[in-house]
Amino acid sequence: MILAIALSLALPVAGAAAQEQPPFRPRVPLTFATEARTVNLTVTARGADGKLVKDLTSGDFTVYEDDKPQRIRFFARVFDPSRSDDDGQEDAPDPTAIDLGMLFDTSTSMAEVLKLSQNAAAQFLESIPRARALTTVFFDSDIRLSKYNSESQQGLFDRIQKAKSGGDTLLRDAIAVYLSRISDDPGRKIVVIFTDGEDSMSLISTAELKDLVRSSTVTIYPILFAGKYSGSAAGLQAKALMRELAEMTGGEVFSPRTFKDLAPIYEGLLDELAAQYVIGYVPEEDPTPGEHRLRVEVERPGVKVRHRRGYRVEAPEKEEKKK
Repeated sequence: MILAIALSLALPVAGAAAQEQPPFRPRVPLTFATEARTVNLTVTARGADGKLVKDLTSGDFTVYEDDKPQRIRFFARVFDPSRSDDDGQEDAPDPTAIDLGMLFDTSTSMAEVLKLSQNAAAQFLESIPRARALTTVFFDSDIRLSKYNSESQQGLFDRIQKAKSGGDTLLRDAIAVYLSRISDDPGRKIVVIFTDGEDSMSLISTAELKDLVRSSTVTIYPILFAGKYSGSAAGLQAKALMRELAEMTGGEVFSPRTFKDLAPIYEGLLDELAAQYVIGYVPEEDPTPGEHRLRVEVERPGVKVRHRRGYRVEAPEKEEKKK
């Protein structure tokens, strides 16, 4: 069971100039099916020494929603030596499987670091285990989305290397497009954003984007480059937004300066993805419209956890009166 998220967006069509599109406004009603309303959390745990902790059990965790303890209904470790590859449940969905998103900024502000960004994306694809599903979004003045299954991801390398920089930046809109396209199948939703963080012409506002992110189960990992406008006030503000989105979702920001910085970044990211926990609970009380804060605590001394901070429930829209 998993949280069902309804996202309704009037989205820019790939290949159409963004300035020709009418403004779109996200509607993010968070809806639970009558008997399927499990809230799922992806949790990363580190010890006092900063090393990943892989051997926690469900009894080590306490989950709070709005400061009220919740009963854990489901628990899985990605790193679990006791779990067989063939456990007789081939048809059961894997709650630890990865649905991966890659958002690739090809705008003019990325021109000076495009080659580094391309190398970063290619090296990431080579390093990460094949995802159950892969969604890519290339964005500048346009937003171009593609989906790949586990067998068709190889052709993406050529597309990344042939990318050219140019045009304005629709970063917030690109994230919104991605969020509207991810499935609600059980599993971890991981998105890696290759960008300098600068946004010059998105139609969706920062506040609206944050609401969309809160209404999703995605974990965001920005790979943040020093672009053309990184030192400006707008650039610093854009980077701050990327850091906030990472913190909101339990992700982390990485900032490579040269090619030699990439390997340690990916080693750290892959180690993290291989050591995460997936926890599910059914809220003790039906969620009311508004923000719901999440907190996870671990009994073991010195262990700190990272996870999404909460989720948002929108009030149901009133049906229009029939004419």
